[in-house]
Amino acid sequence: MQQYVNMTINGAKVRAEKNATVLDTALAYGVCIPHLCHMPNYTGFGGCRLCIVEVVKHGRAKVTASCTLDVQEGMVVVTHSEKLLGLRRNIAELLVAEAPNSKAMQCMATRTGVREVRYPFRRNDCVLCGRCVRVCGEMWQANAIGFVGRGKDRRVDFPFGTKPTSCKMCLSCVDVCPMTITPCDGPMKPGEEHFCGKCQSQLLATEEMPGFCVQCELGSGFFCTRATP
Repeated sequence: MQQYVNMTINGAKVRAEKNATVLDTALAYGVCIPHLCHMPNYTGFGGCRLCIVEVVKHGRAKVTASCTLDVQEGMVVVTHSEKLLGLRRNIAELLVAEAPNSKAMQCMATRTGVREVRYPFRRNDCVLCGRCVRVCGEMWQANAIGFVGRGKDRRVDFPFGTKPTSCKMCLSCVDVCPMTITPCDGPMKPGEEHFCGKCQSQLLATEEMPGFCVQCELGSGFFCTRATP
């Protein structure tokens, strides 16, 4: 029998499935918490940090990733404080500056309220979200790719740089990669990278309902979908 816990999200009392994450619970109740590395039914990774929330305990708030945080009885969560909104905008700025040729990064920047990018643009083809690594290991049990290196040298690669026989050539790693979704106007030329912001019109309703899922199209293609409670 499914067990439940009682918790509070943005002042509203909700009932959450025991062992569910705060992110999945919030999405199930129509609370829009932007996220990128999260995939339904896969292990939480907490890599992009877009899904940060505040957990309030004894009058103090702690910022943490909601995709790796399990719900608890009596937990109090805030998802859209001014502090969180500012942190998310900064994270989204960094992501779109790192990989402007990904529509996913452009969409996330728009969804978090970015209007301009203050950081130098780069042309990286990976933001280390780990989606490909998890689908390879958890769905296909192949573990053909993984993270190697540390710091600025960290990347996704085959073991010792050689494709192993366990690779099924399924291309699932490509299917879940947010870098494969190109901007609406196509790839940007070197030196012309920018934040387009063309989808801001989809967010007009959020001005009246901040934090509420307005079922926009900014997450299509990388599983940013509203679940059914």
